[in-house]
Amino acid sequence: MNDTSIDPQSRAVIRYAMEINDPWLAELVRRADAGEPVFETVDFSQTPDTLEQDVSDKRVRALADIICRDGDEPERKSAALLVLMSSIEDSMYPRSLANTAKQLAFARCGELNLFGMVEAQVATVEHELLANVD
Repeated sequence: MNDTSIDPQSRAVIRYAMEINDPWLAELVRRADAGEPVFETVDFSQTPDTLEQDVSDKRVRALADIICRDGDEPERKSAALLVLMSSIEDSMYPRSLANTAKQLAFARCGELNLFGMVEAQVATVEHELLANVD
């Protein structure tokens, strides 16, 4: 909603679609994210292809769950990673699925190692702040 690289008219349409829970919302966001004009590219007379996206999202969530869960299952986790990469590559919306996988992995890492992530970020910020101090 705050991405200024997306034109104001498209952001307004997306904001309204969010408010009314419009079935075209996912498609509008994908197109805006890809830099396509929302109004010129969407044929509203057709029904949105949300079923394929929902199935893909569910598949990505299930595979990310396998990859990020506790335990030492290198064969199973490696296979899940391979299937995940293939699913993203073969998808109609690979960027959207990759973002979903990234967010899930980040959330899972936060659950497992929140303090480690915070310490790493603090160290990075400290290094940047003190780079010119000598």
